[in-house]
Amino acid sequence: PRLGCALPRPDRRLTVPIVAGVDFGTQSVRVSIVDSVRGVIGHGVSEYPVLRDRRDPDFATQSHADHMRALTAAMATALADAKVRGSDVLALALDTTGSTVIPVDAGLKPLDDYYLWCDHRAKDEAALITAKAHELGLEAIHLCGGVYSSEWGFAKLLHWLRHNPDKRSRFASAFEHCDYVAGVLCGYRTPREVPRSICAMGHKWLWSATLGGLPSEAFLVAVDPLLAGVREKLDGPYRTSDHIAGHLSAEWAATLGLKAGIPIPVGAFDAHWDAMGAGVTEGDVVNVLGTATCIMAIAREAGRVPGVCGVVPGSIHPGYIGVESGLSACGYLFEAITKRSGRSAAELTAGIAKHRAGETGLLRLTWDNGDRTVLVNPNLGGVTLGWNLNHTAEDDLFSAIEGTAFHTRVIFERMQEHGVPIRRVIHGGGIPQKNEVLNQVYANVLGVPVLVPERPITSLGSALFAFLAAGVFPDLESAQRALCPPNRVVEPQPAAQKVYTELYTIYRSLYYGMGTPDSAPMAMGAVLPELRRIAAEVRAAD
Repeated sequence: PRLGCALPRPDRRLTVPIVAGVDFGTQSVRVSIVDSVRGVIGHGVSEYPVLRDRRDPDFATQSHADHMRALTAAMATALADAKVRGSDVLALALDTTGSTVIPVDAGLKPLDDYYLWCDHRAKDEAALITAKAHELGLEAIHLCGGVYSSEWGFAKLLHWLRHNPDKRSRFASAFEHCDYVAGVLCGYRTPREVPRSICAMGHKWLWSATLGGLPSEAFLVAVDPLLAGVREKLDGPYRTSDHIAGHLSAEWAATLGLKAGIPIPVGAFDAHWDAMGAGVTEGDVVNVLGTATCIMAIAREAGRVPGVCGVVPGSIHPGYIGVESGLSACGYLFEAITKRSGRSAAELTAGIAKHRAGETGLLRLTWDNGDRTVLVNPNLGGVTLGWNLNHTAEDDLFSAIEGTAFHTRVIFERMQEHGVPIRRVIHGGGIPQKNEVLNQVYANVLGVPVLVPERPITSLGSALFAFLAAGVFPDLESAQRALCPPNRVVEPQPAAQKVYTELYTIYRSLYYGMGTPDSAPMAMGAVLPELRRIAAEVRAAD
């Protein structure tokens, strides 16, 4: 039987429009059933594995089949939790991680697993693309910060082509996860039918409407002859998310327990839609803190911002320019520290509740998964200065939180230097909902109030676009006013702010001095004594 069919039919005179918002994260998919008045009325979560190789820390893949099994399970749970019929859902919208790339054949079947966003095997390919872009004067490289990342589409595709000669003859196209899963759900059978997200292609594939789309065939062949013909294979309709990608096929409607033919808008990346779910407006920056951190902003006007992950019209809100930057590890880093300690995340987090700014004497450069922004350097590794024999796992975690906050401040400064307005800071993602220490540290390091949504917003952004696709709201602003939760405010603490101002000066010099390959020699002899001095002064202030 179709999922949900055993539920009693509600009185339609009492119902309001209902949609499903889907968020594919790094380790699980979340489905939220949302009505236009009460907001989220039910949700379901289902996990899938990240496939790793202990011999290669840069390896990270996922299976399309695992994703779709998890989506089916999460949808069933969400419908049951909401106590609604699947046939009452008016639209389905989905976001995913990115750049999460899959190669496909002419029948739209996967040729391999996804290269997950955190797969960094394509370091050499990314460096080659960057070098050729500057050598040949490719204007698009400046729209993505001037450096092409190993996390992005062309680098991953070229790596796959180089390492899979036996599959090249069957290669027909490659897709971002958000586009591929939408195409599958709509029942498309060929790559050219599938609409491509301007969010994904603009931030990760050097696509620009004003520059004629993707880089030229001549440029791609100059990077590597294996890219010959790829530009044409990536052809198709490119759309912002206020357009419809298609309609749910009968096959997938039966599998998911939904009604065939409901609209599916063009998808996007999870952090971009999380920003919408956080109620982003011009002048806001949304820190989406999850496994990584994505820092999102929108503006009517924005130029080049060196070192960011793209300045793309329509990528977050269709009517604004989207600016993306971020950290390659946040929750992943905290999880690694927790695992090494042999204790639970809740226990370790409780242990830092009374930690004060700078008291550990540790200063951490959180490059454990490389640097996404602003150095765009996957070859970096984590550095912690100031260890002594008394330090604990709690100190390690607290210094990691401080380090991610310092890194975020570096990014904010870069964005502001290049004209991106920052008037409010909102904390999205899952971590701020359960880690108040982190929210306070960020407010103290950034020196501004941090707004935290009073309810989780994961997959709410998807629901906003689903309501738009269903015609329930006339525009996204109306949907945000109706559904985005209010925020509580975390104010900076003056004493902690003063300590972090001192530490940030040290951090910033180390960030650029140690993270830039051709940096000038720097004097470091005062760093450790300064960390000890600051820690001693904090402890003496009790």
